[in-house]
Amino acid sequence: MNPPSPNLQPRRFPAVLRQRAASFGYAFRGVAAALRSEVHLQFHAVATVVVIGLGFYFQLGPTEWALVALAVGLVWGLELANTAIEAVVNLVSPEYHLLAGRAKDVAAGAVLVGAVAALIVGLLVFGPRLWALMN
Repeated sequence: MNPPSPNLQPRRFPAVLRQRAASFGYAFRGVAAALRSEVHLQFHAVATVVVIGLGFYFQLGPTEWALVALAVGLVWGLELANTAIEAVVNLVSPEYHLLAGRAKDVAAGAVLVGAVAALIVGLLVFGPRLWALMN
């Protein structure tokens, strides 16, 4: 058996996996921090639990689950991005500035648009079932 060549680079695969795992850890830490500090995200968390419960109760089909998951993910993603934008704007512009206010308003508007879209999905998926249940 020949000794390993000194010109061969060591395999970096395990280091890459460790780095990827660490980035997931940072992401989960960010979600947890936002959940602890953001009232709107806490509201979305409760709404998510209710929607998942309704989905199981009404035995949604795969397409309906996909629509609900996309709607929930959209709102969560936008809310997290809004939280990050607000934090950065507060860092770079501690005093009021018209453009800082505009950036925060636009980010909040993105959440509103996503939440309205999610509400429409919820009405289309759950509305007929809830209506039938009440009648």
